[in-house]
Amino acid sequence: MFSRRSFVVSAAAAGAAFGLDRPVEFLPSALAQEAARETGLNPKKLQFYRFNVGDIEVTQVFDGEIVRPHDPNFVRNASIEERQKALAAGGVVTDGVPTGFTVTSMKIGDRRVIFDAGNGAGGLPQSGRLQENMKAAGFEAKDVTHVVLTHFHPDHIFGLMDKDDKPLYPQAEIIAPAAELAFWTDESRTSKLPQGVQGLVRRVGATLGAWKNVRRFEGEGEVLPGVKPVPTYGHTPGHTSFHVASGAQQFMVLADVTNVKELFLRNPGWHVVFDMDPNLAEASRRRMFDRVVADKIPVAGYHYGMPGCGTVSKDGAGYAFAPMA
Repeated sequence: MFSRRSFVVSAAAAGAAFGLDRPVEFLPSALAQEAARETGLNPKKLQFYRFNVGDIEVTQVFDGEIVRPHDPNFVRNASIEERQKALAAGGVVTDGVPTGFTVTSMKIGDRRVIFDAGNGAGGLPQSGRLQENMKAAGFEAKDVTHVVLTHFHPDHIFGLMDKDDKPLYPQAEIIAPAAELAFWTDESRTSKLPQGVQGLVRRVGATLGAWKNVRRFEGEGEVLPGVKPVPTYGHTPGHTSFHVASGAQQFMVLADVTNVKELFLRNPGWHVVFDMDPNLAEASRRRMFDRVVADKIPVAGYHYGMPGCGTVSKDGAGYAFAPMA
């Protein structure tokens, strides 16, 4: 079954449908069901974290956190034991994989921008906290003028709608990668996807179809003042990160260049099950991290927990992350 409340599909070989040379795997249902278990979150968990990039005010807003049970399929090329060692080295629990969701918001002049929209109401337990935490940070859905989408996975777009499937940001302009939108709205390709994925296809159409003001972009020109897209394809066909600049300061919204940092930052060659083209995703990941290290650009990672932003440095064959807070 598929609904906006659960992204549960079976693993399937669908390489031809995606135009790739290898199978595409989706989250096995057992893993997704177990992932919803309570995490015992610290009630003092940061609701938001604010800082500036030049004249741009950036607010990291917490959307929740889950713990995924260990599953052999979660990382295609690393054992559960290897993952547990990596988690232990990162100083987090090893009986599961803690996965946070953090939405980046920016105040650019008179524009209130959010990058992706979180899980939404009725999603995985312990997620869908974006609306309450935006209010804690001093703004609400009605204040949002632009929603910049990095890709169309459920934990990034289901929050565009409320629990009754009505747009939460009807006044906002939706800015979306043309390559991502083209893939998920191309019936000649999506009709060949496994049945379990058709709910997501329908949700993309219904969600984005509710807005008349969807702006597609191609290339790497500014989509908003100081905000330029950086193609980081592989996680999805049109997955896009965003470089932000104001004055002499820079910042990079990574989105899902990696999943959990304790696993995939230190081990950039590991392939998470959600990467549609794992080899391309790895190439994008290495290229991006080499860039932010060389240029000393702070980053935000969607699944990095709170504050979800910090700096990246080279660490042997992998990379290390230092949070801002």
